[in-house]
Amino acid sequence: MSIRYDGKVAIVTGSGQGLGRSHAIELAKRGAKVVINDLGGGVDGSGGSSDAAKAVVAEIEALGGEAIANGANVAKYDEVEAMVKQAMEKWGRVDILVNNAGILRDKSFTKGSLDDFKLVLDVHLMGSVNCTKACWDIMRDQAYGRIVVTTSSSGLYGNFGQTNYGSAKMGVIGMMNTLAQEGAKYDIRINALAPTAGTRMTEGLIPEEAFALLTPETVTPAVLYMASDDAPNKTIICAGAGAYSVAKIIETDGVWLTPEDQTPEGIAANWDAITSSEGQTQPQAGFEQTVKFTGKAMTGLGLNK
Repeated sequence: MSIRYDGKVAIVTGSGQGLGRSHAIELAKRGAKVVINDLGGGVDGSGGSSDAAKAVVAEIEALGGEAIANGANVAKYDEVEAMVKQAMEKWGRVDILVNNAGILRDKSFTKGSLDDFKLVLDVHLMGSVNCTKACWDIMRDQAYGRIVVTTSSSGLYGNFGQTNYGSAKMGVIGMMNTLAQEGAKYDIRINALAPTAGTRMTEGLIPEEAFALLTPETVTPAVLYMASDDAPNKTIICAGAGAYSVAKIIETDGVWLTPEDQTPEGIAANWDAITSSEGQTQPQAGFEQTVKFTGKAMTGLGLNK
């Protein structure tokens, strides 16, 4: 089976270099027409230049593909709307959105400013929201869409000095979990990439030999799969150095405590049973927890007859 995107239009944010550049070029190689969005700023989000985006467009055109450059700041909805309008006027549709743009303002929580915290959330979380919102009705009307959000192990598991970044990266998972339900009947599928790549953001943080293995090109196949017709839905794919895995949010089966044990002491006494992995599940929607808990309570109180 060959995965291709002939006749499809993709928008890849932050695609002037690094992971985004790799995603955009490989999508174009497989037939997609691509909007190369890049503000052209530094890793911390400062500055701006369209040179990087134009260079990627030139690369794609040299390969025989089609692409246009766009310098929208994903944190500004009016600029995002204009970017999507540009794609629609040029090609008449938007099939694939890869939310890749990001910045870093790493500092421990005690040293970091709230302004930096808000800026990181604006770019990573609201940037993903803005771009997805601007494309959503188009994808719904054409009954097709593939959306990728970029999460991180820093959000899934935590990373010292990245409270702002981790909060934003976990935020996109909450967005994905709900939009996967809302978009399903329109064949809009939304998934998350948790990449490990040697980019400007990770340089100097890991040994040189390991860094050399973490090329963006080893991550991009996961994006290509999530952008395909047969993509999964509501899935977190982790990728790096040619290795791929899936991260899942699970919930233990838990236990119901009698009314007299519904105390902090009761929880402490039953902690091993509450945290036992036996019977744990991966809920597909929030209401499943409610159904489980009320079912346990009804059984415990003898009301299930």
